Amino acid sequence: MAQPSFWDQPDKAQQVVQELKSLRNVVDPLKQVVSGCGDLSELLEMAGDDEAVAAEVDAELSKLEQSVEQLEIKALLNGANDDCGAILSVHAREGGLDANDWAEMLLGMYIAWAQQHGYSVELLDRSDDETAGITQATIAVRGDSAYGYLKGEEGIHRLVRISPYNAEGKRQTSFAAVDVSPEIDDSVNIEIAEKDVREDVFRASGAGGQHVNKTSSAIRLTHMPSGIVVQCQNERSQHKNRDRAWKMLRARLARLEESKREAEQLAKYQSKSVTGFGSQIRNYFLHPDQRVKDARTGFQMGNFHAVVGGDIQGFLDAFLRYRMMNMQQS
Repeated sequence: MAQPSFWDQPDKAQQVVQELKSLRNVVDPLKQVVSGCGDLSELLEMAGDDEAVAAEVDAELSKLEQSVEQLEIKALLNGANDDCGAILSVHAREGGLDANDWAEMLLGMYIAWAQQHGYSVELLDRSDDETAGITQATIAVRGDSAYGYLKGEEGIHRLVRISPYNAEGKRQTSFAAVDVSPEIDDSVNIEIAEKDVREDVFRASGAGGQHVNKTSSAIRLTHMPSGIVVQCQNERSQHKNRDRAWKMLRARLARLEESKREAEQLAKYQSKSVTGFGSQIRNYFLHPDQRVKDARTGFQMGNFHAVVGGDIQGFLDAFLRYRMMNMQQS
């Protein structure tokens, strides 16, 4: 980085900067733990019968335990693409208007989590329902190990509440599906035969704007061998939407290959309960009581509004531990 020519290739330079940041995020806390252990040893020698020093030892030990726990979680982010950014899509499923509303709430939850943890978020695609919420949306979350943390969110999310769209005030169960793929760097070769991809051009839809519904700028790509469908309509330019859609398709295919490798490694491990839209991974309750519980790890929180406000790190960490435990048992 100290070389005068370092910034001659900005994209490549930015990758190096990000790699350095990722390494420092592990090495610097590790140095602090090692240093803290040395300080703790000195405190133990000084402690003796001094209650004040003994209390300081307890405080330092608690601090070190927390730091070590965070390092252990970072060590679990060791998948092939865990250090990549994430392309996350939310789709409304069963539940009518409540499902559309629920999908929008989930989208906001992930955006809030990303912003609270210093990640950047870019909206790639969004389709609003005419009455409420969204039918689907896709965002790119960029930053250190975004995909590693978020990949466990893939699956069905179930909400139980008193419906605001039901005049009789009845309880409603609604579902939304979350799909997460790694944002693959252009230097990674993902071979896609153009003959295997069908491209559809259509008019963009959205909340407003002069270009909406006036030009056929939106792009939908269908990868026929796998059945994967991606679309992008957030840009005014058809060319930009096409580039984004191809990038999303590459990410989805990379995720598909990763899933195949995981299935081979884990053999009889229940990978279907971990990935894909065919399983319910988390339940969110607003009625009869407030709570959110992960169906895989058992981790739960009693504050629904805090969770949908972005406080999901506990769920992400619990899934990393759960996945590692199952891999060790397989």
